[in-house]
Amino acid sequence: MKKHLTNAGYGVLDYVSYPLGMLLVAPVVLHKLGAAEYGLWMISTAVISAGSIVASGFCDACIQRVAYLRGTDELHLAPAAIRSAIGINLTLGALFAACAWITAPFVASHVAVSNLISRSECLVVLRIASVAILVRTMEGVAVGVQRAFEQYRATVQISTFMRFLTLGAAAVLALLGKGTISILLATLVFLALGVVAQFRVLGKLIVGVSFWPQFHPAEASHLFRQGFFVWLQTLGGVVFGQLDRIFLGISLGALAVTPYSLCVQFAHPIYGLSASGFNFLFPYLSTRAGATQREDMKRVVGKAFVCNLIIVACSAALLLLFGDRLIRVWAGPAVAESAKSILPPIVIGAALMGLSVTGTYALQALGEFRSVAFIMLAGRSAMLLLMIWMLHHNGLQGLAVSRLFYGAVALVVYLPLLRILSQKLKTGQPAPRRVSHPAISPLAMQIEAQETSKP
Repeated sequence: MKKHLTNAGYGVLDYVSYPLGMLLVAPVVLHKLGAAEYGLWMISTAVISAGSIVASGFCDACIQRVAYLRGTDELHLAPAAIRSAIGINLTLGALFAACAWITAPFVASHVAVSNLISRSECLVVLRIASVAILVRTMEGVAVGVQRAFEQYRATVQISTFMRFLTLGAAAVLALLGKGTISILLATLVFLALGVVAQFRVLGKLIVGVSFWPQFHPAEASHLFRQGFFVWLQTLGGVVFGQLDRIFLGISLGALAVTPYSLCVQFAHPIYGLSASGFNFLFPYLSTRAGATQREDMKRVVGKAFVCNLIIVACSAALLLLFGDRLIRVWAGPAVAESAKSILPPIVIGAALMGLSVTGTYALQALGEFRSVAFIMLAGRSAMLLLMIWMLHHNGLQGLAVSRLFYGAVALVVYLPLLRILSQKLKTGQPAPRRVSHPAISPLAMQIEAQETSKP
């Protein structure tokens, strides 16, 4: 229990470290460099974040695979899975980095619409960001494999330290009068150092294994079949996560976006803290999915759900009671008055999303990546249609209610989970693997054993 609480604490630290650092650094950069340079910095970090998140969509499949192999005493197959995951991430990272590099001139011409920043500066910043996508993508494999071994401490310490170094460097460079190009170069350097540090720790965890990318046929095929649905879900999250504000701005103008965005920002940590705090549940259940008795699996999921419910309920209650006051302090009485009526449905929608965390992790640990992806994508698609309709008929209030609907749809993940757990109770056998693993031939096993024995 102590280990799980420690992992949960490190998961929360990993989630909150960057927002807290930004709260301290953003005023310095904004004051010293101005709104235009600050906006360019935010655009470049968004490019890095979005590109690397989408390119790293196969990391969850790698976590589940390595954790499953640990639980079934087949860890000798893990190096092939890890090297295949590195190959997949490297390919996707290079693809998205190339796309960002090629489209940088077009984006720069639209970003540099004022005389405060030049097109050439925007172009350099965006191309540095495109290189950072590839570096950040490689970090995802090292972090994911450590989490598959339920080792959170080292990876979170490294990532948190590098984030604070990056943000601290941004503040120092801004105080020295340096621009966004210098800040992005420093970001790229610290990202690269972080990747090296993460792989060094991983090398101590898995001794004598080469991390050179290799597409092992069986493992790469397995990771692709599993990870494709996670990647599709991640891509949908990045795309749909921005459409509501775009439609709102087009329909009601930029002024209406402010209270809505603030409500979403205040409510999102309900889901974010749940997802980060219970992240340890995914590798924990994946490790035991192939060997744990079915009654035990249901008991673990039930306890996790109760804890998830308590955390989400308390967070949502606090935000419903004090959220409008926080917005008033943060943005003033005018914005707070506009946000007052839309905050409750947005908070409840985020709470429902947060409550789906246990079911999502449990289904993915059981290999049900496709079910989770279909449910999430169907929910986002339905929310998009409902959002357009309700925004047209009910304005800002309708848009807020559509987020509540999306949160409710996310709870559908418990239907296939309950069905699987009920089947387990009938037979009393270990958890079934809904997505079958590819057959490992004797030749493939021999190749994997040879790869494992290489220095």
